[in-house]
Amino acid sequence: METPFEFEQVYDAPIQKVWQALTNENEMSAWYFPQLVKFKPVVGFEFVFSNDGSPYQKEWRVTKVEDGRVLAHSWIYKGYPGSSEVTFELFKEEDRTRLKLTHTGLASFPGDPHFARIRFEGGWRQILGSNLKNHLTKHSQ
Repeated sequence: METPFEFEQVYDAPIQKVWQALTNENEMSAWYFPQLVKFKPVVGFEFVFSNDGSPYQKEWRVTKVEDGRVLAHSWIYKGYPGSSEVTFELFKEEDRTRLKLTHTGLASFPGDPHFARIRFEGGWRQILGSNLKNHLTKHSQ
């Protein structure tokens, strides 16, 4: 059985601000994926991405929403086998917010180096530990 990848990060921001960063398409394109064109935090909504020419086009769909607390979406690559899911959970810690990310299904992707678990682990550390943290800091001033 595959062990899901989990990552936690605490942000010096209220939970509503972190939720807004996770669910507003303009904010998401700033810290998450710049190719993001359209997003709505509604179960079943299919993300819309611009085609950046990459052979690894994303096909994502919102799978779970608990307003202000949980957002989950599938993580699939068009034309490749495998399906994974990303879950963001938010926890209020006084005036700060702890985000827990869980990424399941990574072992379902092909053995190609692009799909290596270590790439996802490094990517999430960059996205959540740096990109989102900097985004929240910049937007709190």
